[in-house]
Amino acid sequence: MNKYTSAFLLLLIFPTVVFSQINPAHIDIVRDSFGVPHIFAQTDAEVAYGLAWAHCEDDFETLQTCFLAAKGLLGQVKGKDGAGVDYVVQAIRARELATEKYNTLSPDFQRLLEGYCAGFNQFAKTHPKEVLHKKLIPITPLDMSTFGVLQLYVFTGGDAALQSILAGKVPLAEMPTAHGSNAYAFNSNKTKDGQVYLNINSHQPWEGIVAWYEAHLCSQEGLNIVGGLFPGAPCILHGCNEYLGWAHTVNNPDKLDVYQLEINPQNHLQYRFDNQWLTLEERNIPLKVKMAGVKIKVHKKAWWSVYGPTFRNKQGTFSIRSSGMFDIRALEEWYRMNKARSFSEFYNILKMEAIPGFNLVYADRRDTIFYLSNGKIPVRTTGYDWQNTLPGNTSRTLWTQFHPLEDLPQTLNPPSGYLFNSNHSPFNASAPADNLDVARFDPTMGYETYENNRSRRFMELIAPLDKIDYADFKRIKYDQQLPAQLSYAVNLDSLMALPPAKYPDIAVLLNNFHHWNRQSNVQNKVATQFLVMLQYISQKYHLTTIYQRKTLTTAESLDALRFTRSYLMKHFGRLDVPLGDYQKMVRGKKVLPLAGFPDAIAAIYSKPYKKGMVQGFVGDCLIQLVRFTPQGPIIESVNTFGASNRPESKHYSDQMEMFLEHKTKPMSLDRKVVYAKAERVYHPG
Repeated sequence: MNKYTSAFLLLLIFPTVVFSQINPAHIDIVRDSFGVPHIFAQTDAEVAYGLAWAHCEDDFETLQTCFLAAKGLLGQVKGKDGAGVDYVVQAIRARELATEKYNTLSPDFQRLLEGYCAGFNQFAKTHPKEVLHKKLIPITPLDMSTFGVLQLYVFTGGDAALQSILAGKVPLAEMPTAHGSNAYAFNSNKTKDGQVYLNINSHQPWEGIVAWYEAHLCSQEGLNIVGGLFPGAPCILHGCNEYLGWAHTVNNPDKLDVYQLEINPQNHLQYRFDNQWLTLEERNIPLKVKMAGVKIKVHKKAWWSVYGPTFRNKQGTFSIRSSGMFDIRALEEWYRMNKARSFSEFYNILKMEAIPGFNLVYADRRDTIFYLSNGKIPVRTTGYDWQNTLPGNTSRTLWTQFHPLEDLPQTLNPPSGYLFNSNHSPFNASAPADNLDVARFDPTMGYETYENNRSRRFMELIAPLDKIDYADFKRIKYDQQLPAQLSYAVNLDSLMALPPAKYPDIAVLLNNFHHWNRQSNVQNKVATQFLVMLQYISQKYHLTTIYQRKTLTTAESLDALRFTRSYLMKHFGRLDVPLGDYQKMVRGKKVLPLAGFPDAIAAIYSKPYKKGMVQGFVGDCLIQLVRFTPQGPIIESVNTFGASNRPESKHYSDQMEMFLEHKTKPMSLDRKVVYAKAERVYHPG
């Protein structure tokens, strides 16, 4: 195939690269008083065009980062770190999978991608000085699909597995994320007013390619939904429409396996597989890296086995097989969910099984609540330890099929009237009498069985309540207290139980911990001591997850306590520092006191700031609270900073105070209401 034939085929597959039939005058972008975009148009493709334009107005740089990665150009803009992403995209053959599977996408979804690309490209054309790399434009549906493959690879743990291999830290097993999310649903069996409540409460980074962007999408083809999406997504990923809504949290079934290959000592490109030697596919990956303002060309090798992408370190040769590497229809599945009008329709959409993970908590106006620990889970043979590195020399470990939706843990309308998930065990999703039996499920699926601080605290709060009202619902959602039994990566109960009289230099800290109410409000002084100690322990012992358990020795406990005392005295000159003086919410020049802890229900994770202080960067972010009534949903929301990521915008930080004060703004799916309260109505340029 010559280059002219390739170009002709590209035009056939992606006609909007050259031919776009969308008229921007038919699209309304309606900005509310907080700058949130409400996109109205006749077709879904036109809405996608408007969404891309609005998102570019608010955060063009982050959107470009996504598509620079898809095109293998990130290293030329972001340097060494960007080149690492470029390498992964090529090593996992993301573009090849996207090209091979593109025609599995339905025509209407292809039109949606085309509309989004047209909007993005038009914005770039009219704002050329903001374009980060001249070869980025135009983006195509293939670029969007390629970036989607990369995201699915990351969502299923592929990036963590690869980092462990390259660092020479194998054997390994996929571990839970250090962050988290909450999702709660209550129906009339549990609510005093008979309404259905849904808490959409993901915990994500506050900036970057997986930070939530809030939008309302409405067409005359059945779209009318408000919620959150990540940069580069053409539809809502979780939120609610007029009939139903859902929330996602990260789950951790076994979606990925790592294999150690048996290499032929006589030929380093051959590996044993079922008593024969197969040859690794070897590729030389060219990379361009911007360093000190100069673009340097480097080459890095990548290999491929029957299991998938393959990498080498001093320990050996390893392959990664991820369930996210077989399908590109995840965004299409979310798009279908956007337009569902009933639970049966929604459930049938889930049977696409294109989304490789995530818990899902669902609610609707017909009093239905539903929980699913979703995942594209391989069907595996018994006799192997699937949680650890596997032998890569036999077809018995090479899975090719996936469990159907019906095999996955799920609960529909439990008698208790509530469902919840906080990244903990799917076998504790409701009242004890309504929970699933773990023994009924295939153990090779590798589902979680642990609890965490948020799940334990939720159970403490819900246990005494026969029925709840909306005030109870919000009080639970915004709770900032740790449970009676802590569930951090390290066992802190023994540390906090040390006798103060025996250790006079740290007796004040120990006495404080003994009498602490375990709350994390900004005035709480013991909370600061606890957080300094927790951060020190986590960093010193490389506790990257909140669920692996380590018990400190007495010497290690004393070391942590003495560090805490020394740190506070050095930076603040006293031990009794209010949490809000230590932990800050920072956006531009605005610096505000910040409450919250890692793994509290209203979770906050912090990183170093200045003068001994820390600043939040992950945790509670876009919050959407929904009450479903027979007449439709009542919606309120708040985002961490604001609708725009541009410092010059008045919406760069205008939601911060609301976020900190646990206040929300009303949101509406009613076109008349949106236009009546609009701050600005315009067409994309």
